[in-house]
Amino acid sequence: MTIRPERGGLGPAGRLVYTRSVKSPQTGRRRTRAAATLALLCLLSALGSLPAAEAPARAPKGNVAPYYPTPIEVAKAMLEEGGLQPGQLHIDLGSGDGRLVILAARNYGARSVGYELDPKLVISSRRQIDEMGLAEQAKIIQQDLFQADLAEADLVTVYLLPRALKMLRPIFERELKKGAVVVSHDFEIPEWEPTRRVEHDEQNEIDGLPHTIYIYQR
Repeated sequence: MTIRPERGGLGPAGRLVYTRSVKSPQTGRRRTRAAATLALLCLLSALGSLPAAEAPARAPKGNVAPYYPTPIEVAKAMLEEGGLQPGQLHIDLGSGDGRLVILAARNYGARSVGYELDPKLVISSRRQIDEMGLAEQAKIIQQDLFQADLAEADLVTVYLLPRALKMLRPIFERELKKGAVVVSHDFEIPEWEPTRRVEHDEQNEIDGLPHTIYIYQR
């Protein structure tokens, strides 16, 4: 089963269309999207699980980061809402095709690192980085995201299954420095209260439903 990213890819910076609200009139649609996305990601996780012999020693069973790319406008909003500044360190856990890593380096002048296990995605995203002349600012590490070095991160972005976020929470609490920001797409980090929530409502998204961005600060 293959999920293809939406058309458009990494184009010029576009206008962000979202509302800043804690209680949205579209809560029902947001919950419907979250439930549908969760079901799809769980299915992808089941279909794409690594064989036991290939699984990293410390990784949980099953694929906690099945490839389902964040829409490009949502990716832009995640970095903007995360307050990323030039020279800061951005880390994307489960970087997929590298779009957030590339956007952070290209649009914000940040140092950006993505952690990704899929060798095909690692190769393609590294190739994009080289072709765009961003090799000094951006890199992709082929490694289990639970083993990522987060000590110096200023911003961490994630689009992961809830069970992965639950496992990452104690790692965040132990390793992130004070003031570091975590931005999660569509799923909340268990037992953490977001400092704010942003609902991104883009009519041209592939699913036609809102996307929710949760912002946390240590």
